[in-house]
Amino acid sequence: MRPFLSIRNLSVALKNGGLILRNVSLDVAVGKVHGLVGESGAGKSMIGKSVLGTLPRALQITGGEIWLDGVDLLSIPPAQRRKRIGATAALIPQDPLTALNPTRRIGPQITRRLVDILGWTKADAQARALELLEEVQIADPARVMRNYPHELSGGMRQRILIASAFAAKPKLIIADEPTTALDVTVQKQILRLIADMQARHGSALLFVTHDLGVVSKVCDALSVLYAGKVVEDAQMRRFFCRPVHPYSRALLAATPTYTNPTGSLMPVPQSVIDAVEREVVQHDRRWRA
Repeated sequence: MRPFLSIRNLSVALKNGGLILRNVSLDVAVGKVHGLVGESGAGKSMIGKSVLGTLPRALQITGGEIWLDGVDLLSIPPAQRRKRIGATAALIPQDPLTALNPTRRIGPQITRRLVDILGWTKADAQARALELLEEVQIADPARVMRNYPHELSGGMRQRILIASAFAAKPKLIIADEPTTALDVTVQKQILRLIADMQARHGSALLFVTHDLGVVSKVCDALSVLYAGKVVEDAQMRRFFCRPVHPYSRALLAATPTYTNPTGSLMPVPQSVIDAVEREVVQHDRRWRA
């Protein structure tokens, strides 16, 4: 099966120099979930922003290809690129407390993209919004459509963001650490909801997280990043049974377990970090040359 999203040798750098992503490659097929795992600052979110065309102005793509449904986004004009992304991809953002506009009611925030970008009528967009709020298990969706974000809990706001992401029936969803700002009980509910919605709609899902426990529950495959470089790609079962890269093995060893609740946390050994950083330095020297 041809992947719906295929990234090949993607590099992103600061405009004044310095690489952020280093020759990143990965594939996500329709109906599959691909995890991006790594510590803070590894470049996970920058991959999603590169696909969606929302990189900060200080950054630029310096090489590689981003294929979305058989079209290289970097080879087509910006206006055409934005239209294709708007019609086929969507984002579930990280923080439900800040992602919604506090000055607008919930209804228009769900329907705006359908009306303004995809040309739906307001009546059709309204009906679709009500249908989606029911699908994400929000009681009394008509009332919630009239609410402002501050009138809702964090869990409800995250459900609304999930509904908004699936509104236009996109074939690719990018979930950027969607449970970070939620408490543990709500996290579990949101993870189950995202998995159910993804399976029901058959979308490709790129799931960004630093939590290996989350990855084990929702993903089919994953890429492990360190300093903008993919150090390992693997299917889930193989990764947790036989991780190949020393950094991957160290991450797994550093993960707290229920079987040893009183044991000391195991940090990633400095020798492993030094070895990976040597790989990064060698890559950067070749890039500058």
